[in-house]
Amino acid sequence: MKTRRMTMAQALIAFLKNQYVERDGRESRFFHGAWGIFGHGCIAGIGQALQQNPDFRYYQCKNEQAAVHIATAFAKFKNRMGTFACISSIGPGATNMVTGAALATINRIPVLLLPGDIFARRNVAPVLQQLESEQSQDVSVNDTFKPVSRYWDRINRPDQLSFSVVEAMRVLTSPAETGAVTLALPQDVQSEAWDYPAEMFEKRMWHIARPEPESEMVRRAAEMIRSAKRPIIIAGGGVLYSEASGELGQLAEETGIPVGETQAGKGSLPFDHPQNLGAIGVTGTPGANLAARAADLVICVGTRLSDFTTASKTAFQNPDVRFININVAELDAFKHAGLPIVADARAALKVLRARLEEYHVDSAYADSILEWKERWERETDRLYGLGHGPLISQGEAIGVVNCAARPQDVVVCAAGSLPGDLHKLWRTRQPNTYHLEYGYSCMGYEIAGGLGVKMADPSRDVYVMVGDGSFLMLASEIATSVQEGYKLNLIVLDNHGFSSIGGLSQSIGSEGFGTDYRCRTESGQLDGDYMPVDFVALCQGFGARVVRARTRDELFQAVQAMRKDTRTTAVVIEVDKEMRVPGYESWWDVPMSEVSEIESIRASRADYDEAVKKERHYEVAAGRK
Repeated sequence: MKTRRMTMAQALIAFLKNQYVERDGRESRFFHGAWGIFGHGCIAGIGQALQQNPDFRYYQCKNEQAAVHIATAFAKFKNRMGTFACISSIGPGATNMVTGAALATINRIPVLLLPGDIFARRNVAPVLQQLESEQSQDVSVNDTFKPVSRYWDRINRPDQLSFSVVEAMRVLTSPAETGAVTLALPQDVQSEAWDYPAEMFEKRMWHIARPEPESEMVRRAAEMIRSAKRPIIIAGGGVLYSEASGELGQLAEETGIPVGETQAGKGSLPFDHPQNLGAIGVTGTPGANLAARAADLVICVGTRLSDFTTASKTAFQNPDVRFININVAELDAFKHAGLPIVADARAALKVLRARLEEYHVDSAYADSILEWKERWERETDRLYGLGHGPLISQGEAIGVVNCAARPQDVVVCAAGSLPGDLHKLWRTRQPNTYHLEYGYSCMGYEIAGGLGVKMADPSRDVYVMVGDGSFLMLASEIATSVQEGYKLNLIVLDNHGFSSIGGLSQSIGSEGFGTDYRCRTESGQLDGDYMPVDFVALCQGFGARVVRARTRDELFQAVQAMRKDTRTTAVVIEVDKEMRVPGYESWWDVPMSEVSEIESIRASRADYDEAVKKERHYEVAAGRK
C-alpha cells in the first residue's frame, strides 16, 4: 500500500481539498477554503498546513463566531452543496464558535469546525487557556461543542484522522443529519507525522441522495388530500434545499391548494404566484393564517414546524385537522402525529402530483384565496407608502429596498423586529433571494451572513438589513468584506435599542423595560437621553463608504446610488420603532408572571390565560383518528 508521510494537519487539509459532492449529475467541490484566526493552538499545525496549500484558500475573519456565520450563509445559499472549514485556537477562539455551531445545527446547515485543543500527551498541562477538571484528564472547552454538533470527535493520535474525517463527511453531506461537525485537534497531534494511505487523498465524490417516498404513504396522502375541503401547504426550507420550487408551484396551481411560507421557505414560490398566500405563523399574513385556522388538512413540506410557524400549536383550530409531513428527516416527518413521508421534497411532490390528477379545491375556497391575496397586496402597498414622519417607518424602509433590488438580488437578515416585517412584506421573485436566519434568530449574523451569500454568488447584489442592536453585536466583518473585495449593501436602521423585544415587552405588560439604549440617570434607571452612537462613523471606521439618510426620499436616493459602488457601502437611517407592522391573525406563547404588583402585567396575564386554552396537543389526540 502506498503511503504519504504527512503531519496530521497536512493530511487533513489534503483530504478536504479532494472532497466533492454530486446531485442530479452536477458536481462541485464541497470545501471552498478555511476561515479563522491563528493562535497558539493552531498556528503551527493547521496554520502551517494551510500555508503549504495555497489552493485551499485561507480567509482571515475578525471574530471566530462570524467565521461560522459566513460558512453557514454560504452553505445555505448553495443549498447545502458547499461550505467552509472554520479553524481556531484552543480557548476563547474555540468557544467563540459555539454560537455559530448551534446556529448551523438548528438550521440543518453543514459547517466543519476545527478548534485547536489541549495537548494530547498531557505532560505540559495546564497549558495556556486550558480548563482543568478534577474528574478527568480528557476534558477541554471543546466539550461544549458536543450538544450543538451533529458529529464530534477529538483526534488524539494522527492515525485516527483517516477514520474520523470519513464519518465527518458522511454527516456533512447527509440531507437528514447535517449540521455542525466538530473535530477537536490537540495542538501537539496537529504537528505529528504518520504514514497515511495515499488513497485518502484521491478525489472522493459524495452523492447527495434524493430518497424516494414509500408508495403506500403517497397513496394515503393522496386519499387524504382528495377528501379534504380546505387543505393548505406549508413550504419550509426543505423546498429550497431540494430545489423543489417548480414541483411545488405546479402542484399548487393544478390543485388550487394555497401555500404559506415559513421564514426558511420564503421564496419557494414567487410572491405573485396565484396560490402563494405569503408568510405564515406569528409573522404571517392574514390570509395564510386564516387559511391555517380553518384548514382540515395541513401538508407540511420541508419544515420542522417551529413555534413561529405553528404559532405554538394554536394556528390550526379545525377540530378535525390532520397533517401530512413530507421531510427527509424522520424527526420532522413524525411531528404533529402527521402522516410521515420520509423523502426528498422534490421527489415526493413529483409522485404526489401524479396521484392528484383532476383534483381541485372547490370554487368557494378558490375565491377566498384570491380575495386574501388581493387584500394583502393592497396592505403591502399601504405599508410601503405609509408616509409616516418625521421618522419613517421600518415597513417603508423595507419597501424602498425591495423596490430597488433586482429579482435575483438577495436580502439578508436574522434578528429583531426586521425578520417579522420582512417575512410579511418582502416580495420575493426567485428562490434563494430571501436569506433569513430565523432558526436560531442570532443577533450579529447579518453582516457575516451577507458576506457568505456574496461569496457564494458575487454576481448578485446583497442587501443586508440590520437593526442597531444586532449591528453592535458583530459589525467587524465589514472590514473583512472590504479586505476581500466582496461588496455588500448595508442598510442600518437606528431605532435606539431592541425594538422587537421592546414591542414584545409592551405586549406582555412590561412597558419596554430594559430595551432602550438610554443613559443611566440619578434615579438609578436607564431612563436618560438616548446613547449617542454614531453608526456612520462606525461603518467608516471599518472601511465602508457610508451616507446618512433622514427621509424616505433620501433613503431611496442612497439605495439607488449604492448599487453603482464597487466597495461595501452603508446607509444609516433612523426609524420610528413605535410605528410597527401589525401582527395578523396569530398568537405566540410567551408566558408572563402569574402574579405581579404591576397592573399591566396582571391584565396581560388574564389575556394569556384565555389564549393558551387554544393550544392543541396533536400527539395526544392522535390515537382517536
